[in-house]
Amino acid sequence: MFTKTITPRFGDADGLRHINNTRLPIWFELGRDPFFRFFNPDMLFEKWNLIMAHIDVDFVAPLLLGAEIEIRTYVAKVGNTSFTSYQEAWQNGQLCAKGNAVVVHYDFKTRKPLPIPDDIRARLLEHQP
Repeated sequence: MFTKTITPRFGDADGLRHINNTRLPIWFELGRDPFFRFFNPDMLFEKWNLIMAHIDVDFVAPLLLGAEIEIRTYVAKVGNTSFTSYQEAWQNGQLCAKGNAVVVHYDFKTRKPLPIPDDIRARLLEHQP
């Protein structure tokens, strides 16, 4: 598991004084950065080899200003060419949102998925719950 701490900004709040639902996919992407670095350590666009296939977010409780949010990121599944991350957003000891993302190892030149190399597969599997 990887964790990332987010300090919500005033501009992250919506008219209901909750953290806007559009922020969670962004914060969850930040939580996946360590996994992206397994595939592309330099995080260079010229060498980018991942593509997003799916994301979902379930909102469990409101997130609010005034307290940090912890993003917890796990690997739920590793397939032949893709992996699924499972993520949670916690605030004040309460689960507030959870979601999944399917990320595909991808060759942009051929427009085809690539097998996940064994060394990267092993590193991903270390982060299963």
